[in-house]
Amino acid sequence: MRRPANVLIILAVWAAPSAYAQTASLRGQVTDESGALVPGSKVTLTGAGIAAKSTKTDDAGVYTFGGLAPGEYTVQGSSPQLATAQPAKIALKPGTQVLNLTLRVSSMSEKVTVRENGAPTVSTDSANNASALVLSGADLDALPDDPDDLAADLQALAGPSAGPNGGSIFVDGFSGGQLPPKESIREIRINQNPFSAEYDKLGYGKIEIFTKPGSDKYRGTAQWNFGNDFWNTRNPYSPEKAHFLLNEFEGSAGGPITSMSSFTVDAQRNMVNNGSIVNAVTVNPQTFAIQPFASILVTPGRYTNVSPRIDYQLSQNHTLMFRYGITHSDVRDNGIGGFDMISRGYHSQFTNQTVQAAETAVLGTAVNETRFQFYRSAPQSIPNSTGPTIQVLQAFNSGGAANGRAFDAQNSYELQNYTSIAKGAHAWRFGIRLRGQTDDNTSPQNFNGTFTFSGGAVAPVLDAVNQPETAMEPISSIESYRRTLLFQELGYSPAQIRALGGGASQFSIAIGAAQLAVHQYDGAIFAGDEWRALPNLTLSWGIRYEAQTNVHDWRDAAPRASVAWAPGAGGKKSGKTVLRAGLGTFYDRFVLANTLAAGRYNGLAQQQLVVGNPDFFPAVPDPASLAGFQSTPVIQEISSRLRAPYILQSAVTMERQLPRNTTLAVTYTNSHGLHILRSEDINAPLPGTYHPNAANSGVYPLGHPGAVNLMESSGLYNQNQLISNVNSKLNSGFSLFGFYVFNRARSNTDGIGTFRANPYSEAGEYGPAATA
Repeated sequence: MRRPANVLIILAVWAAPSAYAQTASLRGQVTDESGALVPGSKVTLTGAGIAAKSTKTDDAGVYTFGGLAPGEYTVQGSSPQLATAQPAKIALKPGTQVLNLTLRVSSMSEKVTVRENGAPTVSTDSANNASALVLSGADLDALPDDPDDLAADLQALAGPSAGPNGGSIFVDGFSGGQLPPKESIREIRINQNPFSAEYDKLGYGKIEIFTKPGSDKYRGTAQWNFGNDFWNTRNPYSPEKAHFLLNEFEGSAGGPITSMSSFTVDAQRNMVNNGSIVNAVTVNPQTFAIQPFASILVTPGRYTNVSPRIDYQLSQNHTLMFRYGITHSDVRDNGIGGFDMISRGYHSQFTNQTVQAAETAVLGTAVNETRFQFYRSAPQSIPNSTGPTIQVLQAFNSGGAANGRAFDAQNSYELQNYTSIAKGAHAWRFGIRLRGQTDDNTSPQNFNGTFTFSGGAVAPVLDAVNQPETAMEPISSIESYRRTLLFQELGYSPAQIRALGGGASQFSIAIGAAQLAVHQYDGAIFAGDEWRALPNLTLSWGIRYEAQTNVHDWRDAAPRASVAWAPGAGGKKSGKTVLRAGLGTFYDRFVLANTLAAGRYNGLAQQQLVVGNPDFFPAVPDPASLAGFQSTPVIQEISSRLRAPYILQSAVTMERQLPRNTTLAVTYTNSHGLHILRSEDINAPLPGTYHPNAANSGVYPLGHPGAVNLMESSGLYNQNQLISNVNSKLNSGFSLFGFYVFNRARSNTDGIGTFRANPYSEAGEYGPAATA
């Protein structure tokens, strides 16, 4: 019921006659002395009879001012350590005019001016909402160097994102991929323009990261971070202090290659030795005595990242960027600690590679950006032992790692073509995005088999020389394991061992195909307009359409609209209060991992064999001899009527300019999710037919026992948030940013575990219709 209203509002605004047809607009591109683009630079426009206006350049270094009265103006650009030599003067006439700016290295006094102008302000620009946060320069130095810690801190700065799936991170306009080294980051923007049609994810909680281009002079930095266990305390579960040694090396360098090209390269090498603490209870193999076991093993980890980038100016209006990044991580003896013994360790490593290319063209009043990204992630794990896993509950785990020799090669492709056009008081942006993903996954989980000793059985009491007495007692899992080893050493038969309380309680093993390959493609088109209808009123609207494979759903249209009004502003008077409101639809994709899970757990690709009270410990029999022990599979299937989930989000914000370079923003958001993904057991036995104490009881609607978990899209999600942001920049240049959040969310995405009689029309999705 909401989408038609959205469309009517957009059409009504679109059809409104413009009373400002004789306005002028100004746009241009900002570069440095070497010709390299300067995204995120600040451009200030001043003129007689109006308050100064400021904006920031986009990824292509382009700025735009719209809704201007014809007349004389001065324009000045600035960026950290860069500024125009002097303000540029221009006489604006009705229509659009172009003025490109060149920034030069500024003096110390100019730096002070840039920092003062960089104080938080309120504005009706859609990308300048007071709840947004822009980090650059010295602000980035306070962030952690480790990529995982950096991602966690950025998510914390973004605050709680709306919707059930958390925030999203974009690197140079691309979704997914890997965070670049901190040294290569030029700017981070958080929560900007939340209702833009350009993005598929919810705007609140969105994080945009932009990397540095080359520079006009050779420069470089180097850092070393060292730490050891000197200041660490001893783990209370370890008899001695665990080992720890940290060496982190980071560096970056850049400069010109030719008069038309420049480069930058970042490198990072982390060497970390952690102590893995094992605190278990084991059996002495010589005396068969139960004894505590404590051990500390050094787990070495190595992390290497190299990321070069080249920027080339093809012509005055065409630039080309190429970036390659490779990250390799190697951790040996992973998975050890707690009850897990050394044999349970495995060697884990991954190699991630990113290739990016971007071409920017200024074509009259339009700026066209074409971007391509290829991202490959290739993690693998190699177990220290290929033997079966031995689990002695609440005592220790030994044998081989259950994950086996696993590989997962994922390839992601993304192509974008976006165009920006400034025309009068309007700033248009439209484009297309195409993505593809493949996943070649090998997961031999529990293909080596697992013996479990659970204890709890009642067995004869053993005397001091391990001879049975007439008294009986329940024994623990470690005692059951001890008796198994002891009586096997004495030559007892499996039946005798079990009569005396020994023997494993269960053996399980997976068989079938470990390798599976899947793929998926999706595409999106969008168009949006930002209209400065009045000097103190900005209207924005747009629409986005998305579609993908693996989901038979083609109805994913997502309209967006927002308004920003500064009451009392206009002419020479600048407003100190801005009121914003927006609404939009945001779709979520059905991820490829769900398709992979449905293919692997379809009841045919892999089977689980479970043997109770096995008598063949520690040998693993031929799986063919265990065919009669196949457990009831849990099948995962994807509904043919699955729809892409989406969120209807609305927001109202009040922004206020406070004294001492401080802004306050109070935002209320409502997120209403429809068709949220959920898993539902549609093959539960019909009511009244299943009796726990009756073997083979239960009438199953799909003809066989076992759960069939259907991945479907009938979940609902409701969330209300009240967020208060405070952003302040002190005179020293130190920035303060904080938020208070009241969050209330409800969902019904959990499966209810009941069968819906004839859930689909006629014969339904699984053959003859069942009746309850």
